Amino acid sequence: MSDQRVRAPRTGATASVAPRKPSRAVYRRRRLVVLLGLLVLVLAVVLAAGLVWPGFWRAEGTPQPVPTVTVTAPAPTPTVKAIERTRDETDFQQALPSAVLRYALGELEEAEEPKEQGALEAWTARYADGGPDEVEVVAGQWATDDEAATAAAAWTKAAGEPEHEGDVKVGSTVVGRYAIVPAKAGTAVVVWQNGTAVLQATGPADLMEDFYAAFPL
Repeated sequence: MSDQRVRAPRTGATASVAPRKPSRAVYRRRRLVVLLGLLVLVLAVVLAAGLVWPGFWRAEGTPQPVPTVTVTAPAPTPTVKAIERTRDETDFQQALPSAVLRYALGELEEAEEPKEQGALEAWTARYADGGPDEVEVVAGQWATDDEAATAAAAWTKAAGEPEHEGDVKVGSTVVGRYAIVPAKAGTAVVVWQNGTAVLQATGPADLMEDFYAAFPL
């Protein structure tokens, strides 16, 4: 008999095992994970682009809004010099400005008529701009607000029928009334009360509302 050796089958660590292919379900899960990862990456890029470049979100061809620009013209200032003020002026005199808009103070003198109506003191101030236009302001001060209100009502009645009127306010506090009355030859009269002070300005009709608004007293 021939000498034959029978080889025993390999077992344990010495056995050769063929690699096992992943199932289709595993492939599908892997593809799904990769797809989700790509979607997250794309979303992150889009969000980052929107934050860094604001125009990214605007559709191509959409006109961009034009910003609104408000141009405020500087307040007019006088082209003529105001009179020199004296050091012995009363507090009420000093409250009368040396310039209002383009008008400079040209004259300042005592006014007698308001004193006859009970004013403690009164002044006539004339403002000019170097041209033919002039604004005359009569200002008086009374002892109480009620006395001033009575004087303001009398001045307004003497001027005529108001075209515009309303409250005079300092902040949110009402301190009197104002009235704008058309006058002859393209002029207008503005009468207003500010506490114990009553003022009347006469000048060009198209100017008086702005003049009154700019007057500091």
